Amino acid sequence: MQRTALAKGTMRMEIQDSKRMRNGDFERNTSASRITVPLSSPDIGDEERAAVLEVLGGRYLSLGPKLGEFEAALAEYTGSRYAVAVNSGTSALHLCMKAAEIQEGDEVITTPFSFVASANCILFEGGRPVFVDILPDTYEIDVAQIESAITPRTRAILPVHVFGRPCAMAKILEIAERHGLRVIEDACEAIGARIGKTAVGAFGQTGVFAFYPNKQMTTGEGGAIVTDDAEIAALCRSWANQGRGETGAWLLHERLGYNYRISDINCAIGVAQLRRLPEMLAARARVASLYSEMLRDCPQIILPPPPGPGMEISWFVYVVRLRDEFSQRQRDCVLKELRRHGIGCSNYFAPIHLQRFYRELFGYGEGSFPVTEKMARRTIALPFFNCLPKSMIEYICTTLHETLDSLEVGITAGVSG
Repeated sequence: MQRTALAKGTMRMEIQDSKRMRNGDFERNTSASRITVPLSSPDIGDEERAAVLEVLGGRYLSLGPKLGEFEAALAEYTGSRYAVAVNSGTSALHLCMKAAEIQEGDEVITTPFSFVASANCILFEGGRPVFVDILPDTYEIDVAQIESAITPRTRAILPVHVFGRPCAMAKILEIAERHGLRVIEDACEAIGARIGKTAVGAFGQTGVFAFYPNKQMTTGEGGAIVTDDAEIAALCRSWANQGRGETGAWLLHERLGYNYRISDINCAIGVAQLRRLPEMLAARARVASLYSEMLRDCPQIILPPPPGPGMEISWFVYVVRLRDEFSQRQRDCVLKELRRHGIGCSNYFAPIHLQRFYRELFGYGEGSFPVTEKMARRTIALPFFNCLPKSMIEYICTTLHETLDSLEVGITAGVSG
C-alpha cells in the first residue's frame, strides 16, 4: 500500500455512491478539513424502518407478537430450543447467574479481559468473580489455568468469546463436567460465531447475546438468553417480566422479578437484522480482510490471528496490538494522533480487575494477571462496521502507518510500561 494521502474527492465519491451508507456515518470536520470516521456504526435499512412503523401502527409496543417472533428466530438461528429476549446483554447475564443459583460467596471462574458486565453479573447475586489470565495470541481465557482456580466454592465457568472469536469450548465443557460446574457462555460479542456446526452460546447451560448498536446486529438496546432447558427459559422469562407467571396476569407475581423487558419496537428491528445477519457478517469479514491485507507489512503491530480449525469468527471489532517494545504511553500517543486525524479508535479492553471498585473489593493491583495487563496496554481498536468503504480503510491504514513510523524513532527497546 502506498503511504500517500488519499484524494479527499475520491473518498467523498465512494461514500456518496455507496448504497450501504445508511445513516450519514461520516461527517466533514470543517474546522480541520478532515474526514471523521466513527469507531462503529449500525447498519439500519428500509426493512428495519418498515418493521418499526408496522409496530407503531399496531396495538402492541411491548409484550406483543414481535417478541415471540424474535425469540423463535433467534432460537432457530442458534440451534437452541428456547430464547428469551431482554433489554440488554447485562440483564441476560444477570438472569443466567440466577438460573445457575449463584449465591453469596459462590465463585464463578471468568476472564479479566472483557467488558465489565461479564464479571459484574456475578456480583449482582453476591458471588465472587475468580479471574483466570488469558492467552496472549487470541485474548481468550487460558483453559490450562482454569482447573487450578477451582475451589470448593466454585459453581460455574463463564467463558467470554472475546471480539467474536470462539473459546476452546470442548475443553471447558470437559473441565466443567468433571467438577460438576455449570457453563454460562458470554457470547455478547459473538453472534454468528461457530465451532464446527454449533453456534457459540449453544454449548453451555445458557448462552447470552447482546444487541447494542456497535454489535454485529442490533436491536438498539437489547440482549437474549438461549438455552435447551425449559425450566430455565420459563424462569428467565418470568424474572424479566416482574416475576409474573406464564399466564402473564398483570397483577399476579409468582416470584421476585425485574423490569428487564424488551419492547416490540426493539424486537422488530431484531427480526429484520437477524434475517440480514449472514450478509452483514460477510460484510464485516470483508472489512477485516481488507485491514489485514493493508496492515500485514506493518512491523510495529500484531494483527488478529486467523480462526482455528473448524472455527468461524464473527467479527465484532478489529483490534491490532503494538509489539512488546512499545509502551502504554506510546500506544496512547497513537490513539491521540489517530483521533487528531478524525479517526475513531480506542483501547480494548481495560482489565476488569484494575477497575477501581474491583481493586477496592478484592485487593487486585498491577501484576495480578500479567498477560491481560500486558495485552491491554497495547491494544488499538480501529473503526469497524459493515459499511466501511475501502477508500476509508486505506485512509485509516495510511494514517496508522505514518503515525507508527514517526513514533518508532522514540522507542527504547525493552520498555514495557
